[in-house]
Amino acid sequence: MSSVLVLNGPNLGRLGTREPDVYGSGTLDDLRELLQQDAPELTIDLRQTDTEGELLGWLHEAMDSGSPVILNAGAWTHYSYALHDAVGMVTKAGGTVIEVHISNPHAREEFRHTSVISAVASGVIAGFGFESYRLALASIRRNAR
Repeated sequence: MSSVLVLNGPNLGRLGTREPDVYGSGTLDDLRELLQQDAPELTIDLRQTDTEGELLGWLHEAMDSGSPVILNAGAWTHYSYALHDAVGMVTKAGGTVIEVHISNPHAREEFRHTSVISAVASGVIAGFGFESYRLALASIRRNAR
């Protein structure tokens, strides 16, 4: 393993300015730097999109390359069956997809309590801010040894 895909869905490009009381004040660039410091031997390939089809393509890429994935699908978590199917393809092929959330969806609005991804993800980490990503990365690194 030489790289980890860190995939982020809609509105996460606004981290740092979007609801800092919920999501914190850190940006995606801050997150990239933090993860790279945690795993200097790896390439942290952090991406963000507001286009669902683009995210699906990245998951297909992960399946083809065998790259582990840390996935914050944002709002798509709650209703995208296409995303459910793509994550399922990766994990059924033996790949790793760890679903992460900055906030705790279960402590928020009712519609956020359901994830259509969790059932096919390798694991779920939520509610710890950027630490959710760091915990996912630590798990990936530990299981790669």
